[in-house]
Amino acid sequence: MIALVTGGNRGIGKEVCRQLASHGYTVLLTARSRERAGSTAAELGENVRPLRLDVTSPEDIEAAAREVEGRFGRLDVLVNNAAITYDTWQSAVEADLDVVREALETNLYGAWRLTQALVPSLREGKRPRVVNVSSGAGSLTEMGGGTPAYTISKVALNALTRMLAAELRGSRILVNAVCPGWVATDMGGPGGRPVADGAAGIVWAATLPGNGPTGGFFRDRRPVPW
Repeated sequence: MIALVTGGNRGIGKEVCRQLASHGYTVLLTARSRERAGSTAAELGENVRPLRLDVTSPEDIEAAAREVEGRFGRLDVLVNNAAITYDTWQSAVEADLDVVREALETNLYGAWRLTQALVPSLREGKRPRVVNVSSGAGSLTEMGGGTPAYTISKVALNALTRMLAAELRGSRILVNAVCPGWVATDMGGPGGRPVADGAAGIVWAATLPGNGPTGGFFRDRRPVPW
């Protein structure tokens, strides 16, 4: 089984790579820096292989798709984890829209472009799954003010999840969004729960059986209100 994880050099992405590798997956750990991808993959063991990928670069995405097809001929799991800009200093009323656009390029368009490029390989997968790493910030039910760039990007990612799930249902590709909860990472800051706990729900969605859910939004394997 072959998995590709974006933003895999630290935090939740790194732990997702570790857990998938422990399940026997060959994991392509991607990062914007070739050196960081290489050093992290080496740390995690022989089942984890580095791949440089900046999800905001169409050229990088095309190269990654060629690499997956050329080396493996298929992809079983795509985890869209790469994300930036938890903009706690902003409000929607006074937001710098250039910051919002930059967040969308990674958090939404990066995941969207990469999924589009890898769908042909996913169609060939043995048990194809797409997991979009979302956030409770993307729940309209729970939403308040603040962090506008991050929040808007996750709302949009949730909408993309629903559309992809509907369109790919006939291809056996299950597509779900997962909120890892507040996790103690560089982005989440101190005080959150262990990274392994947040990653576990993502790995659950990545390893769902054929009759598993699709088009859902989950935290710790339980539905989150849209």
